[in-house]
Amino acid sequence: MADQYLFMIVEPDWDSDAYAGEGAGEQIAAEFPEFEAFERRVAELGARIVAGNALHNRRHGGIVRPGPDGREVEDALWTDGASLESDEVISGYYVIEAESEEIARQLAPLVPTGGHIEWRRVFPMG
Repeated sequence: MADQYLFMIVEPDWDSDAYAGEGAGEQIAAEFPEFEAFERRVAELGARIVAGNALHNRRHGGIVRPGPDGREVEDALWTDGASLESDEVISGYYVIEAESEEIARQLAPLVPTGGHIEWRRVFPMG
């Protein structure tokens, strides 16, 4: 049975708003051909991309820390944007199904990034 691996793309934040609107997928494919090359390599190694997406710029999200008295919204501490402790963010991810950790290790350095990849085997929950 194949395991799933999460590959988180960690790199400097990007201007996702520049790619908003109709035709964004085609524009990204044209400007970043390494993603298509990565998808081909996944297939060549007998693995399968289960999910994957780019994430918007940190302006379109934030951080929340649950309050000390529970998980109520009004008790939470909210911060706009990603962690200010780093200039890098998780800009996207892939979930890949592979027959072995060896295949996952071969794929990890091939994930296109301007930073680094953090990868982990997904813990099966059911």
